[in-house]
Amino acid sequence: MTPPASAPNTLTDAEKRAGWVLLFDGEDACCTFRGYKKDALPDAWKVVDGTIAFVPGGAGGDIVTKEQFKDFEFLCDWKVEKGGNSGIMWHVSEEASYPWETGPEMQILDDSVHVDGRTPMTSAGALYALYPAPEGAVKPAGEWNTARVLIQGTKGTLWLNGVKTAEFDTASDEWKQKIAASKFKSMPLFATKSTGHIALQDHGDPVFFRNIKVRPIQ
Repeated sequence: MTPPASAPNTLTDAEKRAGWVLLFDGEDACCTFRGYKKDALPDAWKVVDGTIAFVPGGAGGDIVTKEQFKDFEFLCDWKVEKGGNSGIMWHVSEEASYPWETGPEMQILDDSVHVDGRTPMTSAGALYALYPAPEGAVKPAGEWNTARVLIQGTKGTLWLNGVKTAEFDTASDEWKQKIAASKFKSMPLFATKSTGHIALQDHGDPVFFRNIKVRPIQ
């Protein structure tokens, strides 16, 4: 992995040479993101102090990248307030009512307070409800965490703050067994797409994102 840029929402020369693309420059989120099944960014998603932030109170909903990605590496920093919940999804299709009906999710959470933090299957860094996260990877509410998602073909790996939290293969028997034993068994389009949007979740809680970047893999 290329070392991150020192200044938020920028790319180093090395990152540019490696093919990284900045998805947020700290000032304008509308050029790369829009609401799920919408043309514009929902009112509740705002640029706040160099972050893309979900601020409860206005019209909300999940947001997605305007561009779709197949194989890629994705990085972002995120933080939540006490008890906060959100997520990062990929290979999201707009054929379903919600992004999580098609796109697997890396959990964003304040483990110490939120009820989902009581089980590794839904703790921060987990591949939500499918692959458990190890303890101790997430930082406390109000502090920045770094999420990394690597997707190549049917294989994927997740990291939180440099700690590998999940590794999976959507073509494997293990994956099929996990799906069959989960709520996703009733969602026929879940994890079936090889290309799709990257989504950031509105779970009703304040959440902040910065240093959002992607490296398409050819």
